Amino acid sequence: MPKAVRALTLASHPGPALVVTVVAAVLAIAVAYPAWRVVLLTAAMLADQLSVGWSNDWIDAARDSAVARADKPIAAHAITRRTVGIAAFVALGLALVLTVPFGPVALVAHVVALGSAWSYNAGLKRTLFSVVPYLVSFGTLPAIVTLGAPTPQWPAWWVVAAGSLLGAAAHVTNVLPDLEQDRITGVRGFGHLLGPRIGGLVSFGLLAVVGVLIAVGAVALAGLSGWPSVLVIVGSVITVAIACLGVVLTLRGVHSRWLMRLIMTAALVDVIALVAAGPVLSV
Repeated sequence: MPKAVRALTLASHPGPALVVTVVAAVLAIAVAYPAWRVVLLTAAMLADQLSVGWSNDWIDAARDSAVARADKPIAAHAITRRTVGIAAFVALGLALVLTVPFGPVALVAHVVALGSAWSYNAGLKRTLFSVVPYLVSFGTLPAIVTLGAPTPQWPAWWVVAAGSLLGAAAHVTNVLPDLEQDRITGVRGFGHLLGPRIGGLVSFGLLAVVGVLIAVGAVALAGLSGWPSVLVIVGSVITVAIACLGVVLTLRGVHSRWLMRLIMTAALVDVIALVAAGPVLSV
């Protein structure tokens, strides 16, 4: 792989980008998108995530260099800040253009999600409101999918709530490994206020709520039955089990990237449960 391509890939935050893209694609399948629509939405969300990841490294270049972040391609001089910035804006434009065929309401929802994510990178990450963009962007993702369907529909409230809470959990676990470096550079967000122990417990507490909410929303409130309801309940049980594991690791003093990986794993489990709940995801 050419050096520049590898550096751009690393600067995109590929792990979270891939998970969110897969979640969007699977949700599209769950609400019975035609194949071409699934492919187009997947491309739009991949561009979305690339723009968010690249803009993060582009905006944070000076801060990352100040603390010698070897894992950041710009700080490691593997690629220029200008190149990453250009890539971020190109991906941003591409994400919106690819969303146009899904209709104006879905496009507006995507603008809200992207604007929220970029606002985090642009400065909200340094405030106590840093969790808000995650609540908004993750909560908006199901709306982009259901509103972009051939017959646009609003997502069920519990799907939006589950997405928002999952976003909050992801935000806090994502910042925990960087608390000391962020302190040096003056970043004091919501996760920093909570600290490593409380932050981890709050994150996995929210994750457990997500698992319960999906089961209650799909089965008890929306009336899902049969094998789909069994799959939803199994997915919810696995999510709660992952949350319990996260609590144990947190209490043992683990504050590494593994906590975020647990959240991402749970997100994939949840989206599989949502596939089973496909018929009741919208209202």
